[in-house]
Amino acid sequence: MPLILALETSSELASCALLHDGALLWRESSGVRTHSQAILPLVQELLAEAGVALADCDAIAFGAGPGSFTGVRTACGIAQGLAYGAGLPVLPLMTLDAMALACREQSGATDILAVLDARMGEVYWAQYQGERLVAGPALCAPADVAPVASTGPLTGCGNGFSAYPDAFAERAYGPGALTAIMPHARQIAQLAVAALAAGAAVTPAEAQPLYLRNKIAYTSAERQVINAAKAAA
Repeated sequence: MPLILALETSSELASCALLHDGALLWRESSGVRTHSQAILPLVQELLAEAGVALADCDAIAFGAGPGSFTGVRTACGIAQGLAYGAGLPVLPLMTLDAMALACREQSGATDILAVLDARMGEVYWAQYQGERLVAGPALCAPADVAPVASTGPLTGCGNGFSAYPDAFAERAYGPGALTAIMPHARQIAQLAVAALAAGAAVTPAEAQPLYLRNKIAYTSAERQVINAAKAAA
């Protein structure tokens, strides 16, 4: 079993996880404004608890998006900085995939619609049959979410359902949606095992966020986060 460090900061919840000898350790911190300050100390706590060094890891995985601009850039920048300093490959993984995995773990569902609040009156969404992505990822108004025909009952998950309840109230998968499921480093770490085995790892320079909205250039605050991660490594 590979040793994987995972980072996830695409939403209001920041988390990191370490998959070590088949055991999954994790830390989390709420509050979107604190992600850049909180994540590195959490990583240090995890490594200390497991008794390993960053350089012992096989790869660093991160939630690449979709999600908040600052959030996905924070995770990407920190992953790049840590991986560059330790000479490790990077695994950019989709946040909606992590939500779907959490939904399967929690509910046993196979047909899943993951919907994440994108703010500005829109949502990010993707649909899954088992582990297979069958629609999305996409960005649209909540009323325009259009899943394809599913093989069984469709289970919804994510805070998009609670953010826009009226848009989903008349849909079969809306009222019972698991709204507490959000992107988390626990699932990112688990997904990273298969991604690493499949050869999906990239160099730190090649790692990029997944944007469904466009924005370019790091802010000065984001550059400080990247530089701090490199220095910590």
